[in-house]
Amino acid sequence: MTNDADKLLKKALSSKAEENVGSNERLGKVWKPIFAIITSLGIIFSINEIFRLGLVYHEFVYFYGMLLIFLSSCFIIFPASSDAALKNKVPWYDIVLFLITIFCCIYLMYNSMRISLEAWAFTGPKSSIAVSIIMWALALEALRRTGGIVIFVFVGIFSFYPLFAEHMPGFLEGTGFSIAGAAKFHALTRESIVGIPTRVFCELLVGFMIFGVTLQITGGAKFFIDFAFAILGNVRGGPAKVAVVASALFGTMSGSAVSNVITTGAMTIPTMKKAGYPAYYAGAVEAVASTGGAIMPPVMGAVAFVMASFLNVPYAEVAIAAIVPALLYYWGLFVQVDGFAAKTGLLGLPKSEIPSLKETLKRGWVYIFGILALTYLIFFLRQEAQAPYYASLLLLGGAMFRKETRPNLKTFYNIIVDSGKILTSMLGIMAGVGLLVGGLSMTGVAIAFTSELIATVGRNSLLMLLMGSIVSYILGMGMTITACYIFLAIVLVPALTTLGFDVMAIHMFVLYCGLFSFITPPVALAVYAAAGLAGSNIWKTGFKAMSLAYVIYFIPFFFVYNPALILHGSSALGTVEAVASAFMGVLLIGSSLEGYLIGIGRLGVIKRIIFFACGFMLFIPEPLTDLVGFLIAIIVYLGIVWYRKHQKSI
Repeated sequence: MTNDADKLLKKALSSKAEENVGSNERLGKVWKPIFAIITSLGIIFSINEIFRLGLVYHEFVYFYGMLLIFLSSCFIIFPASSDAALKNKVPWYDIVLFLITIFCCIYLMYNSMRISLEAWAFTGPKSSIAVSIIMWALALEALRRTGGIVIFVFVGIFSFYPLFAEHMPGFLEGTGFSIAGAAKFHALTRESIVGIPTRVFCELLVGFMIFGVTLQITGGAKFFIDFAFAILGNVRGGPAKVAVVASALFGTMSGSAVSNVITTGAMTIPTMKKAGYPAYYAGAVEAVASTGGAIMPPVMGAVAFVMASFLNVPYAEVAIAAIVPALLYYWGLFVQVDGFAAKTGLLGLPKSEIPSLKETLKRGWVYIFGILALTYLIFFLRQEAQAPYYASLLLLGGAMFRKETRPNLKTFYNIIVDSGKILTSMLGIMAGVGLLVGGLSMTGVAIAFTSELIATVGRNSLLMLLMGSIVSYILGMGMTITACYIFLAIVLVPALTTLGFDVMAIHMFVLYCGLFSFITPPVALAVYAAAGLAGSNIWKTGFKAMSLAYVIYFIPFFFVYNPALILHGSSALGTVEAVASAFMGVLLIGSSLEGYLIGIGRLGVIKRIIFFACGFMLFIPEPLTDLVGFLIAIIVYLGIVWYRKHQKSI
């Protein structure tokens, strides 16, 4: 790539490091090394727990210890308000909150054995009540700073719900608690602050976040983009196809749509515009490609690990189930990008602007090796918790072979600091979302909601799925995908499961529907980020993104009704037939939406309608619709080809 491209990428990576995780200026010369030391202790604590190195303690010691390190850091990294952020320093009240969090967590760590054996959640001393109330407040404030005001209000309502649940009407009525009882349940049980979200963070996510930061700092993001340019830069519509591939590769490591847009989009969007793509189209392509990172194995972001914990299955099973839907998603985008380039005559980049594939692989073999090692350890050896640590070591070891990437003390320092920021942000959200789980668990409202939902819609599974998708979209507009998924996994999934659907398919359905909001106006966070980089109209970019990402709106319903699309519950032949017809269906639907089909060229209105209908029938994973759709499509396709050849001969 050119020097200008390298500068754009470095600027993007710098922006990503600062996104939602505070700033180095706020830390300053005093707090930054302190934060690095604290983060190092957290990483050592995690490694000792994951690898069982010899230091043995009660599990609550580990969970409260990680809260001590990363929950307390929320008040150092994240400002209380936008005005405080402008002061570029840590104010006295944040230092007080930092110290109070440490004190409370030390108290809980010291008494962890008694908390468990003596059931302090119901019989603890008065001091435990005070500490529990403080921890409740600290978790909410940390959530407000890391997740935003919308998720703070939503979680806050449900965390306080036990205080008035017994006075609510109808199915909203639940078990009531005093403020002391609710606080102790939140802070002293495995169902709230240290519930599933926090435990997933402590037991799995720390290593994967470190791996992602290590990959980025050692040059992985640049390699992904160079690799995509090397293999696709010179083909028809190359810059857009580069955006699809690069965003898929990088997105699966970050799992964040917005940070993916900022990182890869800073390079791909200007390149697409330079190649002739309209600004709104370039922004839409990047927004859609980046959003897919959350559903693209092998990593998929935090939500997939939470899902594995809810399902009580190895993470590898979730990743395997996600493979076909993710590939269909990117296949649909790729088809439309190619069609747009073909009908508008957009070519690839000049050879002089494309990096050598040989040189790119020579420089970046370590990143491929690291990801392959990560995949092997997860899928074949099932060492999910240990895998990212081994892969990070391989990346650092491989980086030693090249002068440009050889790590030094500053490299390790940056890895620790950047990892600490991401881990702090994530635990602030996870611990806060745990309060949501706790509020629903102690009142029992989730069970009543499930019963009421079933009674309302009866056995109409399609209506229930439609309601679930709408709720997922609405919640996704103001919450993280993880929080949205957790809420629906508690209140909606049980109702859908009673209808006989595959459990994995239902959980995947909730995840996919939660992603609607990233590319669907009016919120569409990924679109906002991409439109900002592209300088395009947000609404125009958003509606184009919806068209490009049409697969995500259909496929959740299809794999619920036929789990063969998530490689569940079918014979090998049935699975192959369902997957093959789905890929063909996506090809026809994408081509009809874009108005261009390979082998035929531009499509008129009638042809677009016919091929769309055929594609939809093929996309529906049913043998009869597959056969009808295929026969009609092939007859019409061959008829058009024969007619055009006949016309030419005349």
